[in-house]
Amino acid sequence: SGLQHQAQAILDEGQAEALSVAPRARIRSSLLHGLPAGHLRRIADNARMLVLGSRGIGGFMGLLVGSVSLELAATASCPVAVIRFDQNPEGRIVVGIDSSGSADALSIACAIASATGADLILMHVIRPHDGTANNAGDGQRAARRLLQTAAHDARALAPDVPISQHVAQDTSVPRALLNAGRGAALIVVGNKGRGLLGGTIGSNAHAVLHHATGPVLISRQPEPGRTISNWKT
Repeated sequence: SGLQHQAQAILDEGQAEALSVAPRARIRSSLLHGLPAGHLRRIADNARMLVLGSRGIGGFMGLLVGSVSLELAATASCPVAVIRFDQNPEGRIVVGIDSSGSADALSIACAIASATGADLILMHVIRPHDGTANNAGDGQRAARRLLQTAAHDARALAPDVPISQHVAQDTSVPRALLNAGRGAALIVVGNKGRGLLGGTIGSNAHAVLHHATGPVLISRQPEPGRTISNWKT
C-alpha cells in the first residue's frame, strides 16, 4: 500500500542517515504495525536506552513533546532520551543532582560525556523555605558537599571529562534546570515518584521534558545485568 511504501521509505532514510553518522555501528530496522507506544515499550525492556523524537508525524504544532514520548518517558523500563534541537547546542551536558538518589542520572551523564567529549555541569537547586536547612548558609554548605561528592564520583567514572559544579537558588527546580540547560547539548534528570501520567516519572522530570527546547534524557535505574559503562566502546 501507499502507507506501507511511505513508512518503509522513512525507515530506509533513517537507517542511511544513521550509517552515515556511525558507519561502524550495527544497525537493525523493523517496520511494525500497531500502536507505537506498545511496541516501543516492549523494545525498551531489552534496551539500554530508548531515543525518541519530541513529536511524531502528524503531531500538533506548538506542542513541545508528543503523547507517545510522554507515555514512554513515564513507563519505559530503560532511560528515555527525547530529542529536539536548539538552534546552537553547545558541547555541554547538564545533570541535576539532589540528595534523594541521582546516581543513575550521574552515571549515564558521565557515560555520554565521555563518549562525546562534552563538558559536564553538575547542578543542584536550593529552594528557599523548603525546610531542608536552618538558614541560607547551611543550604549552601550542604549543596556544595553534595556536589563535591557527585564530582568525586563523576571523575572516577569519566576521568577525562571537564566537570564543573553549579548551585542555583530558585523556587522551581525545573525552571532552574531549564535556565542552566538552555542551549546545552543535553539535560539529564532522574525520575522518582509517581508522576502526572500515572507512570514512574517525577514532577520535576515531567516539567523539564515539557518545557525544554533541547534534548532531555530521563534516567532510570538500570535493570540487573544492564549496564551503561561500556557505551563509549
